[in-house]
Amino acid sequence: MRFTEEVCEKLGNYVYRLIDPRNGETFYVGKGRNNRVFDHAAGRPGMSSESNETLGAKLDRIRAIQNAGLDVIHVIHRHEIPNDAVFEVEAALIDAYPGLTNVQGGHASSDRGPMNHLELITKYDLPELPVDPEHSLILININKLENRSNRKAIYNLVRYCWRISRQRAEAAEYVLAVVRGVVVGAFRPERWMPATPENFPDIPYADGSEAHRVGFVGTEAPTEVWELYVGQNGKRVVQSELKHIQNPVRFWKC
Repeated sequence: MRFTEEVCEKLGNYVYRLIDPRNGETFYVGKGRNNRVFDHAAGRPGMSSESNETLGAKLDRIRAIQNAGLDVIHVIHRHEIPNDAVFEVEAALIDAYPGLTNVQGGHASSDRGPMNHLELITKYDLPELPVDPEHSLILININKLENRSNRKAIYNLVRYCWRISRQRAEAAEYVLAVVRGVVVGAFRPERWMPATPENFPDIPYADGSEAHRVGFVGTEAPTEVWELYVGQNGKRVVQSELKHIQNPVRFWKC
């Protein structure tokens, strides 16, 4: 099945879901034009801008469906989307389906994604991060955090493990942990290392599969630095160049 040229022209930009027919579960949300939805549903990585590594979980799911003698179900959720709105529509749909095989969250999800009313009130009542931070920083998004007062949990999430240049990471004085656009922790990295079980024996899920990434060991930032960037309940990231859109890592002066 393919869309004709006439249909493609009418559809314009669209956002779609891929669904596993074995259990009815949505496992991927994407945006596209023309016949992109069919290419993704058939598991044709060559038709996508994504690399084979990025496609891993999605392709595994598609292959399992095909091996069961079934076809991936696909739904076009919205079409004729203006160019300046397609990222927001895709992001809203990604946020609505937890557990997707999408490698990255939706556009600006880390800053404007799902929050309850208390989180929204807390976020917008918080003080702002200094406009021109004096230190060289790495801001890392860690949305899986459950308890923002647990500094050990914050440290373990922010230090392991990231697809970044080790040389550039080593130029940073401090690493800031960010949740939904709010800085919740500040740490001083002492040593950056490949993400292997040997280097991180205290990380139970370090199995060597992410050795191409790096993590760090370090300490909490000094009290005066913690107060500057985190304060009592966190500080809002307001600078556009430091906000997390899709990449979970942002650099400042390094």
